[in-house]
Amino acid sequence: MAENKTKLFADMLYESAKSKKSISPLTEMDPELSVDDAYAIQLCNVERMVEDGCIISGKKIGLTSEGIQKQLGVNEPDYGHLFKNMDCIDGKVKTSDFLQPKIEPEIAFVLKEDLFGRGVTAEDVMRATDYVTGAFEIVDSRIKDWNIKLVDTISDNASSGCYVLGTARLSIEQVNLPEVTMKLYKNCVLVSEGSGAAVLGDPCKAVAWLANRLWFYGVKLKRGEVILSGAFSAAPEAAAGDEFEVRFSDFGTVKAEFI
Repeated sequence: MAENKTKLFADMLYESAKSKKSISPLTEMDPELSVDDAYAIQLCNVERMVEDGCIISGKKIGLTSEGIQKQLGVNEPDYGHLFKNMDCIDGKVKTSDFLQPKIEPEIAFVLKEDLFGRGVTAEDVMRATDYVTGAFEIVDSRIKDWNIKLVDTISDNASSGCYVLGTARLSIEQVNLPEVTMKLYKNCVLVSEGSGAAVLGDPCKAVAWLANRLWFYGVKLKRGEVILSGAFSAAPEAAAGDEFEVRFSDFGTVKAEFI
């Protein structure tokens, strides 16, 4: 794809995030967009955000469930970048910062070593992990009505919004991640349940996939970064006044309030 078109689409997404006005799907504007094109668009805006003073805090993995992959007609996940200003430390999510937010319960990894190269395994991920914790990811889309295909969401930084990390920090040896279960409550009503096995069978495999995928773009997972490994279940919509609570079998409770 021509460099000027990469910048054009990146500019559209960047301005959408700033103005809080959604845009039409990029795939309608250019049906020939490829996955590599989409990551080039994403990286264009990542570089711009770094120039604006934002600090990369980690990565997020999306499309880890079989159902979502079938829905979008793909056979692998995608990824986006996280920034420190996305870390919602107090769990109070300012709804006006987003266009059409949804919320996902996940397991977050925090690394004590860099991960980079081809052939990274789940065992490598375990060795490189400082601790794991329960988390919420608030996803958002700059594409109108969430009318997205794979390259739309990749271009849009994998539909990133913000994240809330839990307070329980466990050594990865302390917990069997595929067997971790969760129950998600919206305004005190149970809306979904799931387990770590929904994340590519094992969240460690998802992080290994990410490290291997990033190798193609010369990007590494760095010591101290947060890695959101993928959703346990479908993401319910969120609006001002909504309160969410996820109860993990091993990580206790994580809360998010949309204000």
